[in-house]
Parts: sequence; structure tokens; C-alpha cells
Amino acid sequence: MHSVERIGRYRLERRLGSGAFGTVWLAHDDVLEAPVAVKVLADNWSHRLDVRERFLAEARMLRRAGSERVVQVYDIGELPDGRPYFVMEYADGGTLAELLDAGPLPVSEALRLTAAAARGAAALHEAGIVHRDIKPTNVLLAEGGSRVLLADLGLAKSLAQASGLTQAAGSAGYRPPEQAEVGAGIDARADVYSLGAVGYHLVTGAVPGAPGRVVRPDRLRTGLDPAVRRALMRALQPDRGRRWPSAQAFAEELDRLAAGPRPRRHRTVLALSGVVAVAAVVGVTLTLARGAAPAAELRVADSSGRVVADVPAAWDRQLRDSGWDPRALGLPAGHEPGFAVADDLAKWQDLGAGVNGVFVGLGEHGDLTAAVNGLVHSGCHYDGGRTYTGPAWHGRVRTWSGCPGPGSVTEAALAPAGGDARPQVYVQIRESGKGPSAERILGSVRLGG
Repeated sequence: MHSVERIGRYRLERRLGSGAFGTVWLAHDDVLEAPVAVKVLADNWSHRLDVRERFLAEARMLRRAGSERVVQVYDIGELPDGRPYFVMEYADGGTLAELLDAGPLPVSEALRLTAAAARGAAALHEAGIVHRDIKPTNVLLAEGGSRVLLADLGLAKSLAQASGLTQAAGSAGYRPPEQAEVGAGIDARADVYSLGAVGYHLVTGAVPGAPGRVVRPDRLRTGLDPAVRRALMRALQPDRGRRWPSAQAFAEELDRLAAGPRPRRHRTVLALSGVVAVAAVVGVTLTLARGAAPAAELRVADSSGRVVADVPAAWDRQLRDSGWDPRALGLPAGHEPGFAVADDLAKWQDLGAGVNGVFVGLGEHGDLTAAVNGLVHSGCHYDGGRTYTGPAWHGRVRTWSGCPGPGSVTEAALAPAGGDARPQVYVQIRESGKGPSAERILGSVRLGG
């Protein structure tokens, strides 16, 4: 290959890099007077028809994407010895891997670059393509870094194919668990994991560990905004159902975080070990969900944005938003999205205290309705149960009044109104006295993200 000086009308200048199946050259288009990149199939693979077809498929997929966020293909051809090549735009700013040679980036810049790469992935997904190998060496910079391009679709698949049986693929540290298994179907959320790993690397300077064993990024970069940590760790969830639902959603969150924090009023957070001695909430984090709500109410969500509800503004003084363990209700143990918000969380477990607040927790496993039907609150009068039917949910609601506080307790086990059995949501509402808040709150519960 070193003896070749031209490929078609393209004059070779220097080698940019080599991979398992081909070599990429910087070349000059003498007709258009512009630099280009030319990728040529490696000589030792030229006899393999399957490899040749994969090489050509990469060019077709790049062309099909047709996005300014993905490397563009200009031409395709064949050398005299029969090896195929294709011609692409040249990214003059190098790769994210080269940026990382100097160590972790400023956080806002790391978020901006990751968001731009995520929008490139979203363009691929819209074209029906999953990349399967997003990593810093495959993210290119052009026009002084103002453009971020995804490249190297050598392992890419159409989403229709990837949802069936596939071969293991990807690079350690950036590869989601479902992609490491032969025969496991994947979807666009596999790329979300890889994008999260890229963002993690840019922020911390380190490649993430194995799925499920990733060290929190704030332990590698002190002072990191908790919202940034949550966004990255959500992308790196081993369970793809807990990741950002799309590359576009991940990009939007990263752009929001890169723009800087928004003013918000002070919150006081106190320890909370349970919800009326039943639903244990774990961790201590703060968040206020995006989206407007009426002045008399505020929209509250858990840290992942998975469960959302509107609560009276007067209740929104203290928040625990980092999830719960359904084992507290006798359901299979685990860590599920959930939050508790109240005017005094320290008194939540004490039925003798007047507390106004809400707990909402997602339940993916076990019989939540049976668990709620088995709950008893001593010292309160059981008013009975009823069937609940709302625009988003249906289920069972049980109510207690005359609690020593005084106050009332409303509990509900809800399932999607469309008839699906999952996911279920557990809601518990404490009120000082008995008022109309419970019905409005149940009607506001939604699943986000």
C-alpha cells in the first residue's frame, strides 16, 4: 500500500490510522481542491467475501444516515487489485481520544461534546442504524471542534437486525452488558450506554469499569455536580430499561447541565428510614423535575426522572429522591425509582405527628396490589378500599382516617390504564386532616424518562 500514491483522482498524503479491516488515509481531491479521508479494505481480508460486504455496508450506512453529525461519504470505488475503498469527509480536529491525552476536560466542555456525539447517534437511530462501537476514537472533531462527527460504522447494524440475534461486539469499558453476549438482541439504548461511557471518560479522565461496577464519577472528580453524576450513571445502568430512553433525551439533559445550574429555592433534607414504617427510601439527593405546574402545586420527580407527581406547594419543603427498596412491602428486594416529599420528613414515620407529604415508588416485580391490601396502620380508622380509574392508571386505593396526628393515610397500588400489568406504582399520601389532595395527586402520577 505504501507504493500507491493515488487512488482514483485522490492523491494520498499520509496514513491517518489502521483498524482490523482497513486503513484510512488523508488524501487530496485535486478536482475539488479539498482534503478527504479514504478508507481502503486491508489486503489480508480482500479474499473474504463476508468482510468485503461488511466494509461496503459501512459506506452505505454512513451514506444512509445523511446527517451533518455523521461522517459523510462522497465516493466509492475499487483498486486495480479488487479491494474496495470509499471516500469520506476529513475531520481536521482529530478525535476525542486525542483530546483526552491531556487529561479530563472542563466539565461543561465534556458535556457539550458528549451531547453532540449523542445527537449524532440519534441521527443514526432515526435512520434505523445502531452504531455498537461508540468510543473516543470514533468521535471526530471538525471545523476547530465546532462540529462533532460519529465515524467508523464497521460494527454497526440496522436496528431491525440488531433486535434479533447478534454477535458480541464493542470495546471494553464502552460496551453495554447486552452487547457482550452472543445472541443477545440490542436496540438504540446500547449506544446510550456507550455515550455515557464516553461522557464519563471525558469528565473523569478514566474509562468506566465493568457494567454494574462503575465507580461514581464524583469520586474521581471532586466537586462534580450531583446532577451530572446522575445523568452519566443513568446512561451507564446495566439494565437498559433504566437508561435514558433515547440518545436524544440524553443529549438534551447534557445540554441543560452544560448550560449551568438553574436557581432554585433552598431545601432542607433530613434522614428518612421509612415511609410510615413501610416503604424504605434510600440515599440522599435533591432534584426538582422540569416542567411547569400550577402555582398552587409543584411537580416533583425522583433523581432519575422516572416517577413524577404534582404535590401541593406547601408540602414541597423536604425531598428524598434517590429511590426505594420494595422489600419493605414484602416484595422482591431491589433498588427502584422513587421519592418522598413532605413538609417534615423527620416525622413521616410517626402517625402521631401531623405531616403532609407523598411517597411514590415504582414496583417492577411482585404483586404490589396484594402487598398494599395487607398493610395495617394501628391507631387509624380503616375507611375501606375502592377501585381507582384515572387517565393513566387503574388500581386499588385504601384509606385510613382519625390517625393520632390527627390526619389520614391514603395508599394505592396502580397499574397502567391500558391493561398492562407492569410497571406498577405504589403511592402513599399523608395529610394533616382529611382533604381533597389525594385524588389530585393520584391523577398527576406519571412515568417519565
